[in-house]
Amino acid sequence: MDTQNCFHCGLDIVKEAEIIFDEKTFCCNGCKTVYEIFSLNDLTSYYDFAKSPGATPQENKGKYDFLDNENIVSKLLEFQEATTAIVSLSIPHIHCSSCIWILENLQRLQKGINTSQVNFPEKKVRITYNSEEVSLSEIVNLLNSIGYEPYISLENYETQKQNIDRSLTYKLGVAFFCFGNIMLLSFPEYFEVKEFWLDNYKPFFRWLIFALALPSFFYSASGYYVSAYKSMKSGMLNIDIPIALGIIVMFIRSLVDIVFDYGPGFFDSLTSLIFFMLLGKMFQIKTYSFLSFERDFKSYFPVAVTRINTDFSEESIAIYDVQKGDRLLIRNQELIPVDGILISEKAAVDYSFVTGEAIPINKNSGDKIFAGGKQIGKVIEMEVLFSVSQSYLTQLWSNDVFQKNVEQKHKSITDSISRYFTPILLLIAFVGFGYWIFIDANTAFNVFTAVLIVACPCALALTAPFTLGNVLRIVGKQKFYLKNALVIEQLAKVDTLVFDKTGTITTNKKSNISYEGKALSEGNLIRIKSVLRGSNHPLSRMLYDFLPNGSTVNINEFEEITGKGIQAKVVDSFIKIGSAAFTGKTEEKTVLQTSVHIQINNEYYGKYVFKNQYREGLEKLFKSLKNNYQIKVLSGDNAGEKAALEQLLPKGTELIFNQKPEQKLEFIKQLQDSGKNVMMVGDGLNDAGALAQSNVGISISENVNVFSPACDAILEASQFQKLNYFLKLSKKAMLVIKMSFGLSLLYNVVGLTFAITGNLEPLVAAIIMPLSTITIVSFVTVMSNYYARKLGARS
Repeated sequence: MDTQNCFHCGLDIVKEAEIIFDEKTFCCNGCKTVYEIFSLNDLTSYYDFAKSPGATPQENKGKYDFLDNENIVSKLLEFQEATTAIVSLSIPHIHCSSCIWILENLQRLQKGINTSQVNFPEKKVRITYNSEEVSLSEIVNLLNSIGYEPYISLENYETQKQNIDRSLTYKLGVAFFCFGNIMLLSFPEYFEVKEFWLDNYKPFFRWLIFALALPSFFYSASGYYVSAYKSMKSGMLNIDIPIALGIIVMFIRSLVDIVFDYGPGFFDSLTSLIFFMLLGKMFQIKTYSFLSFERDFKSYFPVAVTRINTDFSEESIAIYDVQKGDRLLIRNQELIPVDGILISEKAAVDYSFVTGEAIPINKNSGDKIFAGGKQIGKVIEMEVLFSVSQSYLTQLWSNDVFQKNVEQKHKSITDSISRYFTPILLLIAFVGFGYWIFIDANTAFNVFTAVLIVACPCALALTAPFTLGNVLRIVGKQKFYLKNALVIEQLAKVDTLVFDKTGTITTNKKSNISYEGKALSEGNLIRIKSVLRGSNHPLSRMLYDFLPNGSTVNINEFEEITGKGIQAKVVDSFIKIGSAAFTGKTEEKTVLQTSVHIQINNEYYGKYVFKNQYREGLEKLFKSLKNNYQIKVLSGDNAGEKAALEQLLPKGTELIFNQKPEQKLEFIKQLQDSGKNVMMVGDGLNDAGALAQSNVGISISENVNVFSPACDAILEASQFQKLNYFLKLSKKAMLVIKMSFGLSLLYNVVGLTFAITGNLEPLVAAIIMPLSTITIVSFVTVMSNYYARKLGARS
């Protein structure tokens, strides 16, 4: 009975049962319907990425009716606030680039879906949608209708088994079987054994070798043919074209040899070639998986949060120590790290980190609040519902809302070389073949095949990601946590450093504080400390720790005005804490000192004066930085410590005082407009705008409890003196990339030279190709580790 394959899912279909639509054959109405849906929405490019990528949609027959129950849906959602909802669905059928493409274009199939992102290794799709325009059940039914049925289980939703694509392993196994047996059967040919029975049965052995080569040629190497065909069809020439061409030419040449009895052919070389290339591809996939693991591993930076113990004492703990039932204290501008229930009377939560919308959502006691929101206003207390992994915070940190458009020089170099690599390689192969065919036909085919096989940009493509990934891991171990690998390239380009003063070059933990003014009663001290409890400003935290412990009182109408201070209603009092101007203090002459002023019920009381303690190693750090960078210090304080700073910092360091947050941002812009590549180092609070504007923004944190997506890196305060080391290491990382680019290109030039002169057998070329990748990966790993140790020993 005649059979053929379904255009959508690839299943065999009996001729009598086929459905023809749009000149294409389908196995059932379900597959035909999916094709129609894609056609109507201009999504037929789905079929360009892979042949028969789809799955037959299943009949649901009310299977997902339970998703109409809001209580069940709320357990499945990662986030739900106002009209925005986010859900992650497990899709076991995700297996190829077509799946990724269609699942990331769901917004074109269904109104109300805003974005969808695929996590290919975990076979999940994360969908952000408008809950007023589309329901979760509609989304799930849509996915089911196009052949991507989600796996939904409330009990083991996080731990279900995933279907793993093992096709490459099977192809490698078949290739090894064919290669091993053909090598065994070819021994008499190698040693030219003239025994009677071997000589008489030589044709039989040759055809047996041919038969054994077929599975390797048609099945194991099929990925190269498909990739090459689609590459040519799309008008792009990828590296699989010369590889596929080399395999086909070697197969045809070998078949001609045994048909006309010219010789045994090259089936042994052909099968070994396929085996070693698949081995190289397996190594490359494992390498990328390793890199991905390293990036996930480094993302566990120590974000901390304040826990309220049963005796009402407060302690700062790492987020991964938070357990269900814990009571947390969240201050103004602090990120809510876990899902929980609001205990305090009211709260305003900004979910822009999750949704991009900056309008605060008002919450009342007993309401559920979601991880990722930023607390605005007075301090709140919440009870934890679920713990959270660090990778979730990393996901927030890497939200598209906070990404900077940066030029990826190393990527553009790789892309440029790869774009011209294949056409140049094909030209060299045909020129070499044309030259040798008039001298020796056997050598001509060897040259043609060896040229196509030996030159491969795989090592070139691995150079940058592996180097940057390794450096990412190295600096992460030293408590310098980068948003992504691109930050390393940006660090290497920096020529101007801008430092905030308070909380950045000064430490929050050491400060000599004294009070000047009218005496404060015990009740007023309690009120002041209660107001300070809600603020994350470095001076607020220092003063809060300085004031005596006592009971707390309820705060009403708390407001922290950036660059000015805090104001709040406390019981029967209205308190202002902040700058002199903010609290109504007027002086005949400006007193140049760092101070926090107090006003209670419109009456000025006095000020707390801070004698700041500068960070350990500051003088040495700035001295080493001065040789290679322009250094500037911005401060929101007055010039009270100018003389002390001028003595401490290198001569010529620009000091600018009385800067509001918007002025800091404008200052960064002006530097960039004048052609400077600026790195801003701040505390992540008043400096958020300047950190976001700068080419590289680094947030210095004492206990990392203020999580700022505006920054590109978080540096633990204890590692501040290593800043120059990290900058030097980023430059060395780019040097390693350039050296490995050169090494990879040198390898290709040498390999092509041997190949075009007829001194390189195709089999040797096939072995060298994966070895070159191993060599490059080893080189960049050793060199990046070497520079890390060498620079570390110097600093």
